[in-house]
Amino acid sequence: MGGEVEGGGGRQLGRVLSFGIPDTALGLVMGYVEDPWDRDAISLVCRHWCRVDALSRKHVTVAMAYSTTPERLFRRFPCLESLKLKAKPRAAMFNLISDDWGGSASPWIRQLSATFHFLKKLHLRRMIVSDDDISILVRAKAHMLVSLKLDRCSGFSTPSIALVARSCKKLETLFLEESTIAENENDEWIRELATNNSVLETLNFFLTDLRASPEYLTLLVRNCQMLKTLKISECLMPDLTGLFRTAQTLQEFAGGAFEEPGQQVANRNYENYYFPPSLHRLGLHYMGANEMQILFPYSAALKKLDLQFTLLNTEDHCQIVQRCPNLEVLEARDVIGDRGLQVVAQTCKKLQRLRIERGDDDHGGLEDEQGVISQVGVMAVAQGCPELTYWAIHVSDITNAALEAVGTFSRNLNDFRLVLLDREAHITEFPLDNGVRALLRGCTKLRRFAFYVRPGVLTDVGLGYVGEFSKSIRYMLLGNVGESDNGIMQLSRGCPSLQKLELRGCVFSEHALAMAALQLKSLRYLWVQGYKASPTGADLMAMVRPFWNIEFIAPDQDGPCPDIKKQILAYYSLAGRRTDCPPSVIPLYPAF
Repeated sequence: MGGEVEGGGGRQLGRVLSFGIPDTALGLVMGYVEDPWDRDAISLVCRHWCRVDALSRKHVTVAMAYSTTPERLFRRFPCLESLKLKAKPRAAMFNLISDDWGGSASPWIRQLSATFHFLKKLHLRRMIVSDDDISILVRAKAHMLVSLKLDRCSGFSTPSIALVARSCKKLETLFLEESTIAENENDEWIRELATNNSVLETLNFFLTDLRASPEYLTLLVRNCQMLKTLKISECLMPDLTGLFRTAQTLQEFAGGAFEEPGQQVANRNYENYYFPPSLHRLGLHYMGANEMQILFPYSAALKKLDLQFTLLNTEDHCQIVQRCPNLEVLEARDVIGDRGLQVVAQTCKKLQRLRIERGDDDHGGLEDEQGVISQVGVMAVAQGCPELTYWAIHVSDITNAALEAVGTFSRNLNDFRLVLLDREAHITEFPLDNGVRALLRGCTKLRRFAFYVRPGVLTDVGLGYVGEFSKSIRYMLLGNVGESDNGIMQLSRGCPSLQKLELRGCVFSEHALAMAALQLKSLRYLWVQGYKASPTGADLMAMVRPFWNIEFIAPDQDGPCPDIKKQILAYYSLAGRRTDCPPSVIPLYPAF
């Protein structure tokens, strides 16, 4: 290579590069390197650089709580100020993992409280956090904690939140979104937060069952004059007028609620409803055609709009979106339809993130949905919104040409996720091998890729294309793909950067999955649900290697099709075998 230097001169240059930079300068330079992959690469240059990295690293994400121990993490990074810790697999969000799977935060909380002397920010995701855990954390860190995120967690109650609110007077962020919290009728914690904290910037208890009185919320925004983000549970919008007139610094609001169907108040007029002029990101519950006028005076200023929990039909979506030319983030359900996505493409030229979730198939939920998304809407958005970096979409039909359009026009994508619904008996075109190839060849910035389709839509050939053209992808979810073991083997010959792979409804054997895991050199985490299982699971042992935990998650024998729900979880771990496995989790390796 042109950069290599032979002989003693090369060794001398190596010593200069490794040791010739003063520690102060090296630490300052490393402070600007945020990508963990880049930091890891820096730490491998030499032991000295590894030590400087250890002392200067301020944030770490532990993607799997069982992959290491808190003691080991502290020895590696003793000066951490911020930690994000995940436990239960993503599948837990879709009720695919039993509640007793594990994920207790207790051993981490005890060690963090005792030894991580600089820790100011803690983000726990999909973990079980007890009231005792919070009490221990508060006793140790109340004087310095500025951010606490309990993200999709469970096991704690509102008195513990009140303890945090009362004790952590420097707290700037309290995040509880989608957590399951006991004693949810008690909203005294909001009053405690309002009376003990004046620096709060973000409060989020969106999509929880927590009660929130308008009086306490108004007191909160009056006392916390730096509050920028407020995402709450359901609270009637007519009762929040005082809050919005008080919250002059508020930039984001989500939650609230209008009257549910059957409870609407006649002739309620929202045309003159007041939002503070600083508000640019908004999401409202149960908003229907009679209430959407509340948005019209502010639409042109909106940068983010969440319509996932509204009662709007396709035409209502069109009326709102065409008034929002400055949107950067849009979230909706597939009721928006192809027509709505065409309006998005025509109007929202600054759009960076688009999320279209599945609607209510039974028509028994929010409203009778008529919207359908197909290749028409996908092609329109690809051609009309060139700044997209994140795109997650549920479609009822898709073609190779639509996927090729994404690869041609959406060159800035770093995260693309597509789910093909099974609503329609027939789809226009399959297989989609060539479309996937074009998408991956064009979207060279992709780091995360999900493709959940129907059997036959992505063949073994298509999986070969995925492997060949996924040079930079680090996370991948594939559902109902491939025709034989050859498909997963072809994929595993590529994907050099793939760290996390999730598979559902696949046709692959245990042996093929094991061989693929060995061949994917960067793989750190593998989750599979639904595969060709052997009677004993012995073929999985072919993937055995040092520090590689293999667990079999038994299905619920009382549930439908138990064989389909068999799961494999394999991951790198420096902590050894789990000691808290419930009966449904069977460790295969290490055996003891």
